[in-house]
Amino acid sequence: MRLSARPIAALLAALALTAGLSITGTPAVARSDEGPAAAEASDVSIAADTYSWKNARIDGGGFVPGIVFSRSEKNLAYARTDIGGAYRWDQSGKQWTPLLDWVDWDRWGWSGVVSLASDTADPDNVYAAVGTYTNSWDPTNGAVLRSSDRGASWKAATLPFKLGGNMPGRGMGERLAVDPNKNSVLYLGAPSGNGLWRSTDSGVTWSEVTAFPNPGDYAQDPSDTSGYGNDNQGIVWVTFDERSGTAGSATKNIYVGVADKENSVYRSTDGGSTWSRVAGQPTGYLAHKGVLDSATGYLYLTLSDTGGPYDGAKGQVWRYDTATGAWKDVSPVAEADTYFGYSGLSVDRQKPGTLMATAYSSWWPDTQIFRSTDSGATWTKAWDYTSYPSRLNRYTQDVSSVPWLSWGANPSPPETAPKLGWMTESLEIDPFDSNRMMYGTGATVFGTENLTAWDSGGQFKITPMVKGLEETAVNDLASPPSGAPLLSALGDIGGFRHTDLDAVPAMMFTSPNLDSTTSLDFAESSPGTVVRVGNADAAPHIGFSTDNGANWFQGSEPSGVTGGGTVAAAADGSGFVWSPEGAGVHRTTGYGNSWTASTGIPAGATVESDRKNPKKFYGFKAGTFYVSTDGGATFTAKATGLPAEGNVRFKALPGSEGDIWLAAGASTGAYGLWRSTDSGASFTRFSNVEQADSVGFGKAASGASYQTVFVSAKIGGVRGIFRSTDAGANWTRINDDAHQWAWTGAAITGDPRVYGRVYVSTNGRGIQVGESPDTGGGGPEPTPTPTPTPTPDPSDPPGDAACAVTYTVTNQWSGGFQADVTVTNTGHSAYAGWKLGWTFPGNQKVTQIWNASHQQDGAKVTATNVGWNGTVAPGSSVGFGFTGTWSGGNAEPAAFTLGGEACTVG
Repeated sequence: MRLSARPIAALLAALALTAGLSITGTPAVARSDEGPAAAEASDVSIAADTYSWKNARIDGGGFVPGIVFSRSEKNLAYARTDIGGAYRWDQSGKQWTPLLDWVDWDRWGWSGVVSLASDTADPDNVYAAVGTYTNSWDPTNGAVLRSSDRGASWKAATLPFKLGGNMPGRGMGERLAVDPNKNSVLYLGAPSGNGLWRSTDSGVTWSEVTAFPNPGDYAQDPSDTSGYGNDNQGIVWVTFDERSGTAGSATKNIYVGVADKENSVYRSTDGGSTWSRVAGQPTGYLAHKGVLDSATGYLYLTLSDTGGPYDGAKGQVWRYDTATGAWKDVSPVAEADTYFGYSGLSVDRQKPGTLMATAYSSWWPDTQIFRSTDSGATWTKAWDYTSYPSRLNRYTQDVSSVPWLSWGANPSPPETAPKLGWMTESLEIDPFDSNRMMYGTGATVFGTENLTAWDSGGQFKITPMVKGLEETAVNDLASPPSGAPLLSALGDIGGFRHTDLDAVPAMMFTSPNLDSTTSLDFAESSPGTVVRVGNADAAPHIGFSTDNGANWFQGSEPSGVTGGGTVAAAADGSGFVWSPEGAGVHRTTGYGNSWTASTGIPAGATVESDRKNPKKFYGFKAGTFYVSTDGGATFTAKATGLPAEGNVRFKALPGSEGDIWLAAGASTGAYGLWRSTDSGASFTRFSNVEQADSVGFGKAASGASYQTVFVSAKIGGVRGIFRSTDAGANWTRINDDAHQWAWTGAAITGDPRVYGRVYVSTNGRGIQVGESPDTGGGGPEPTPTPTPTPTPDPSDPPGDAACAVTYTVTNQWSGGFQADVTVTNTGHSAYAGWKLGWTFPGNQKVTQIWNASHQQDGAKVTATNVGWNGTVAPGSSVGFGFTGTWSGGNAEPAAFTLGGEACTVG
């Protein structure tokens, strides 16, 4: 039941690592100070279609190392994930809203969040320190993102070094902090020996605090040469003593935690000008957290012998009296009796002297949570033994909203199912409500709203508080023509069978339970037959189903298998071909009772099946395509000269023999989309696709002669998710700048039963489901312009162009709001550029806009297309969003015009 991240040698080799529902409102969009590259006019016509996006609900599924409550506004809270972005709590829906879905392909590392900070002085301000790896795996430097509208929009300050949201030690923190007295001052603790950094202009610019004496020296594994385990974990937390300053003046007393077992806590008493090691501090441990109870003047430390988040065999909790300088060991358990480290730490701001801590690395039989109401003098436990192995819990636990959290387990005492958690690095008591507490685990966010029942001898109730936070890493997707619409292969939690995209499945795949499913397939003409393979500590690594994935049974496996690899099912389910890790390609008839080595194909090849001929299978490795016509017994090398490096995904067209699409390559060599219509004997490259990483098929458009093709690709200079209804002659971008989800190269598939629906893999934002507003298909994609042309003048749409506009306020707060605008072409000719005008009825002003440019003169606003979304086919839509300010009222505009013509308003 452990969720673990496996380091990768290159992004395109494998991106399924630890991470993390339906999106409330519209995700935020970045506004980088250094100006992210914009789409330019190109020789490919890219029409735009306004899709709606949501997650296929799983609820959680990855590590949540940080939760941050606002100290100045009730019900305002944020959560960070290691590879799946950041979220804001929506109290009205009791769910999380994603804030970083705008992170693009090139800066995928910014989806890893190493720290969050909420501004105590101004609750509209929030900051995120982003970057996934500090070594070569992440090509971009880290950044501090800043938002003045609670994460609805962002600006970025790129740093001269990398940050590690998915590195060892990522549960320590928070590394980023805002001065509660002078909120233009922020501090950031950096990894890799880069020291302590400070901003004095609200995060716009940063400089190193050269007076800080210790950049840290602890590395998880100094013998590692990859830059992962041997990276110096650096400066790990910053805590202000708010009592030592007044509003408008910098806080004088600042405490900083350092990854150095002998020198873990430093202090400044002059606002950061000078620093010194705090005398008398505990040694031999790393201080994961440092939290100050300003009501009592006590600084608390949770300590572990390692940086976590997985390991930690010893730990302590210490208290520092800031008035007297006295240190005291206030550990809940004697050091000799610990087999875990401490990390999660929170004080009750409503009840001075009340604090809680977690045993984050207690995997068995469960994590432990400790609570003290007397400043650490005495403690009670969330559970304890009565007589071993029986245990008495101070809590009840209800996971009915996310039932898979039980893992389908029925363990022997003292273990329970569901577990209280593991990797519990973050626990926070609501500063406005002593009854509410949330804590992150390796799989979810748990919480309670009657915490103080603990103190009165009752039981507090724990439930998942994770709706909206989707953090799974997706390796493969399948949408059969009958049965469940979606089957998934996921990192860390196996995968699911979704019979309802808006409901959390009852259980992940079991029998066998695979840590990470790497590949799955179904028999095209017999979709009840499904196979999946994946990684596990021991055999089996393969499972079969004869009822469309509802139930599974284990299969045998060839000798030497160490991991899942890829697998393919014959079109009629009569056999399977498996290319596992640790062994060569093998075939079986039936359900894996025995396996025979395939010949003519190298070990490690990617395998797929023809979707019509049950005897035909395909393979690919190192630029060569292989074909078998005898059920996988023998393969023959066919086409060569295909990409020899980078990501490779290929699919055969359902219901058609020998029609294969291959997305493959890397920026250092050949990269693009190819098609074969002769079973792989030859391939033709699509000249209108610059790069492609995954390809899939869905229901054909009305009147179209070919199934709809979906790709994650770069077309016309724009990275995105694209659709073609005319076999690749023309492409429509169906996502937008607010919906990019960093890296989407692992898998994509349409739905064979619903036109336009597409399922997109992400690496930490779960399964994205896109729905077209045109459910009937609307005919073929618009014809491309054969040569480069400038962006058309949007002031002159076609004379018969008609339009319908929907204007929706998706989020509103005191003095600010966020809105989405959708323009639908209800005429008979395509828009060749567009310009939408409206007049605000009040004092509203647009402050940030995405997927359009704008001008505002008083109350009058004009929004104009950007380069890639000027072409809008009849029946299609284009959308943009913006944030703005308001005063006195925020009524919606009553009328809109397109090129001077009135639109209908919906």
